Amino acid sequence: MTAVGPRAREGGARGPRGTAPQGYDPHAFEPFAVTVDLAVFTVREGVLHALLIRRGQEPYAGAWALPGGFVLPRESTELAARRELAEETGLPDDLVAGLHLEQLRTYSEPDRDPRMRVVSVAYTALVPDLPEPHGGGDAAHAEWIALGSCGQLAFDHAEILADARKRIGAKLEYTCLATSFCPPEFTLGELQQVYETVWGTVLDRPNFRRKVLATPGFVEQVAGASRLTGGRGKPAALHRAGPATALHPPLLRPEGRQT
Repeated sequence: MTAVGPRAREGGARGPRGTAPQGYDPHAFEPFAVTVDLAVFTVREGVLHALLIRRGQEPYAGAWALPGGFVLPRESTELAARRELAEETGLPDDLVAGLHLEQLRTYSEPDRDPRMRVVSVAYTALVPDLPEPHGGGDAAHAEWIALGSCGQLAFDHAEILADARKRIGAKLEYTCLATSFCPPEFTLGELQQVYETVWGTVLDRPNFRRKVLATPGFVEQVAGASRLTGGRGKPAALHRAGPATALHPPLLRPEGRQT
């Protein structure tokens, strides 16, 4: 290993912009790869689904996995995430470019990939109305899979998926995202179903209704509109999404009841 003097470590002996400082030896460190993994969720027919790909190559050929891949040398992790998502799922480039991807965390256990040391930056998203995917690139197949039917996943992707579900559950606590999964005009029962689906818990109906209606700008009632929802009760009032984007106060999950 080439010694690095104090001036080099402190930035006192720097080369031209974009070059290594004088005395710095990049070969002194063992190389490793950086990848991205994406946990993308949607709600379909009242069930939370994750976007998964069937791996077409070893390791784990034939296993379900999250979309993702290696970051190219001149590429940011976010750019790599969007490129891999488009390549492996066949989702349209313009749709992928417009997705709001939230960086989840970095996964860096030394043995998480049998090929070599690989550090992965994971992203997550909860998005309504995404089309059917199809495999491409390294993926033999892509599909929306109900979360309870994912089975065993490749690498540490089950851990990433579980962490991502917690993150999107928290997102519903502080934002108005849940209304995106409802029709333009919806009942509070339909909105409650979105929360129950993502959170994996049953909510108290009167308490949920009270909290929603007490949150400024969350929903607006549609004057004179109602819908029969089954049973012998009176028709339920219809609402639309309000102007708010964040919930004040937040709509918190029942403590200890999350799955």
